[in-house]
Amino acid sequence: MWRTRAAAACVICRSLANSSYGIKRKSPLQNLHLVSRSIHHPYYPSSKFQRPPLRISIQQFSSLNRLPLHRTKLLNVKHGYQSHRNFWLARLASRLLKVRYLILGSAVGGGYTAKKTYEQWKDMMPDLEEYKWIVPDFIWELDELVDFEKLLKALPDADDLAKLLPDFDKIGESLASLKGFLSPGYNLVSEVIGASDLLLLLGSPGETAFRATDQGYDNDKQFKKVSDKEKIDQLQEELLRTQLKYQRMLERLEKENKELRKLVLQRDDKGIHQRKLKKSLIDMYSEVLDILSDYDASYNTQDHLPRVVVVGDQSAGKTSVLEMIAQARIFPRGSGEMMTRSPVKVTLSEGPHHVALFKDSSREFDLTKEEDLAALRNEIEIRMRNSVKEGCTVSTETISLSVKGPGLQRMVLVDLPGVISTVTSGMAPDTKETIFSISKAYMQNPNAIILCIQDGSVDAERSIVTDLVSQMDPQGKRTIFVLTKVDLAEKNVASPNRIQQIIEGKLFPMKALGYFAVVTGKGNSSESIESIKEYEEEFFQNSKLLKTSMLKAHQVTTKNLSLAVSDCFWKMVRESVEQQADAFKATRFNLETEWKNNYPRLRELDRNELFEKAKNEILDEVISLTQVTPKHWEEMLEKTLWERVSTHVIENIYLPAAQTANSGTFNTTVDIKLKQWTDKQLPNKAVEVAWETLQEEFSRFMTEKKGKEHDDIFDKLKQAVKEETIKRHKWNERAEDSLRVIQHNALEDRSISDKQQWDAAIHFMEETLQSRLKDTESVIEDMVGPNWKKRWLYWVGRTKEQNIRNETKNELEKLIKCNEDHPAYLANDEVTTVRKNLEARGVAVDPCLIKDTWHQIYRRYFLKSALNHCNLCRRGFYYYQRHFVDSELECNDIVLFWRIQRMLAITANTLRQQLTNTEVRRLEKNVKEVLEDFAEDNEKKVMLLTGKRVQLAEDLKKVREIQEKLEAFIEALHQEK
Repeated sequence: MWRTRAAAACVICRSLANSSYGIKRKSPLQNLHLVSRSIHHPYYPSSKFQRPPLRISIQQFSSLNRLPLHRTKLLNVKHGYQSHRNFWLARLASRLLKVRYLILGSAVGGGYTAKKTYEQWKDMMPDLEEYKWIVPDFIWELDELVDFEKLLKALPDADDLAKLLPDFDKIGESLASLKGFLSPGYNLVSEVIGASDLLLLLGSPGETAFRATDQGYDNDKQFKKVSDKEKIDQLQEELLRTQLKYQRMLERLEKENKELRKLVLQRDDKGIHQRKLKKSLIDMYSEVLDILSDYDASYNTQDHLPRVVVVGDQSAGKTSVLEMIAQARIFPRGSGEMMTRSPVKVTLSEGPHHVALFKDSSREFDLTKEEDLAALRNEIEIRMRNSVKEGCTVSTETISLSVKGPGLQRMVLVDLPGVISTVTSGMAPDTKETIFSISKAYMQNPNAIILCIQDGSVDAERSIVTDLVSQMDPQGKRTIFVLTKVDLAEKNVASPNRIQQIIEGKLFPMKALGYFAVVTGKGNSSESIESIKEYEEEFFQNSKLLKTSMLKAHQVTTKNLSLAVSDCFWKMVRESVEQQADAFKATRFNLETEWKNNYPRLRELDRNELFEKAKNEILDEVISLTQVTPKHWEEMLEKTLWERVSTHVIENIYLPAAQTANSGTFNTTVDIKLKQWTDKQLPNKAVEVAWETLQEEFSRFMTEKKGKEHDDIFDKLKQAVKEETIKRHKWNERAEDSLRVIQHNALEDRSISDKQQWDAAIHFMEETLQSRLKDTESVIEDMVGPNWKKRWLYWVGRTKEQNIRNETKNELEKLIKCNEDHPAYLANDEVTTVRKNLEARGVAVDPCLIKDTWHQIYRRYFLKSALNHCNLCRRGFYYYQRHFVDSELECNDIVLFWRIQRMLAITANTLRQQLTNTEVRRLEKNVKEVLEDFAEDNEKKVMLLTGKRVQLAEDLKKVREIQEKLEAFIEALHQEK
């Protein structure tokens, strides 16, 4: 086969060589092209035959000098070759094949250059992976959240869609009118592409391509002069109408999707799926922020978790923007006055029903009902006023509110008080500085999204908040600028370009991630959210700002704003939450190490746990009151009651009755005075004594140390509980009435049944009189000074007054010795006699001094006489029992003291029964109420349970709780992603 093909090629070569095309020459086979030689080599002679040398006679020529071609003669050779062959065609083919190599080399070089240029362009392009956050999260989750089969079934038919589609014939005519405008650009592109190909393949300088570019540019300028502006405007309007049609369709589909999601969530609430719903992601994150708001950062634990901070000048429309995002009029409103007086944290989340509730309350406000909306606004206003301290205008205390509803974007926003420039009357002097400090404290968080609200209806030069935002975020990496009241701005601003400069970020000295223009109503507080949305859509549909491309479609409406803010919020959360979790993990390690080093043998009890422990101890101590023996109660009550009433009994009953002449008068006086005392003073005094005794025992149990188990950290709390309980506890009012009857009956009894009671009464009387005598002796000693023994032993002397009283005392003692039955009162003539006797000895005495001295001298004399009478009455029980009348043994005073003693015993027994049966239980109930009130009052607990140990345990618990919730949130976040 190969030989056959080679022979055919050889024939072809012979024919080419013998043909006459104006070129005749002789050439050996060796001068043929390499291909021809390869074809003819089978017909070469074998290597054993030697070829004779060839004689070549060829005239060389060049293609450049255009010389004519001459014939070449080939010598006769053997082996069957022809003597004359012309190969001009092969030589021409070889010349052309050289052009092939040039083209191939240019293609390879051009390909390499194009590849290198492409790689350079690829490196210059930004990494679009970083901008995935621009696409909302629900786009990536559509396949999970939306049932597309149901949506396809719900979509209209092709005929219905055809009616909604724009008129393509009109659009075709409009596009045809633009054909002349597009043709120069098309020609320009074609010429540039052609010139580029030519330069790549042939390496030409490209002068023609540049001339074509210049020509296209001239045609473009000429077209702009003759373009029809009206047709372009009509086309723009048609496109806007088409866009609005599709936007309405999209809104209708979103509404249907919202209703479907609402039905799904409602079915989950009713438990149809019989599964426990997990807490939503935004609710988990909001819980972390609530814990952080209550956390006392004594160990410099800073909160850098993201949240959307809403700042703006007063009356700039902050509250209106928040209400549009929350889709409900939830905040109190006022015209020109400060309404936001404390930070309000609003957590937005998706739910089947549009409701709102506070963190510390279980009541849900239905935001679809005007009554609940009014109640919610009123509740927020009340909480704001209660959080403001006296003498202040704004408060730093955060009010936490959660709003759920279908279609709400998940995020956490904090509405701050509006920034003011002037403090008006009625405000605290530091209101301006306080608002600035609150705003800076929230904006200093490096992960906080700053939503800067600017009123578009006022001059930009009057803005205060923009300077504050530029200081907190100079690069604008976490700021979103919102221009409100754009409808008023378009009417009032003379130059619309000023609004465009604001939205493009060229007017204010601040930078931002995005700029938005919104309309939040017509200024009427009774407008609904739906009406405001319709007004906003209608305004931007007809606004020249959007038609003239001063504003872009994605920069308007609060809906686009809420989507952008939510995306930025979650992007910041995903970027920073793990770093914050690591920070709290490190803080937890530091706190645990500090606890182990300082309190190695104590459990880590926080303030609430310590309060529960103290509560149990206090209740145990109250119960211990019921374990007090009746004997102990009665002894304490009897002793304390006698200490209170002894003075009255001696001074007002016994001594006046003892001055009477006979026993009948004595008994009558005693009965009258005892009756008066029982009716007016004694029951009340007994109840007071019982209450004081109960307080004393209660205090003893509360303050008594329990040895090594005693923890002094509870002392302040126990003291506060004791004081508050005592303040609240009141003795039963009916106790006095029943006690009065019992005491009256006890004092009416005069019959002493046995000798033991008689002796007990004598002993009681002696103790009482000796105590009074001792007190009287002490008073006399203070009056007259020390006696001779003390003066000699202790080297003390008497004063002048004491010497005078001593002389008076001696004179009065002489008077008593002369008349032992002297009455208790000194007559005037006796006073004069004593004074003259003293003056005779050179002692000048005032009559009042004589009477005062006489009172104490006679009192001492009487008490000594009464004690002597007690000794005599020890044997008088026999006479008393048989009613003998003996003037020397009239022991009526013994009977009086027996009646008093018996009354004290019966009163103590009655009070003890009231204590153990009623008052101790009522006291225990009051203690429980006080503890419950303290448990609900966090400020009270913080004030009463203080110390480094408590604070350290409290911080440790908070940090652990925050870390655990953050880890759970991060895990849920990864699962959702």
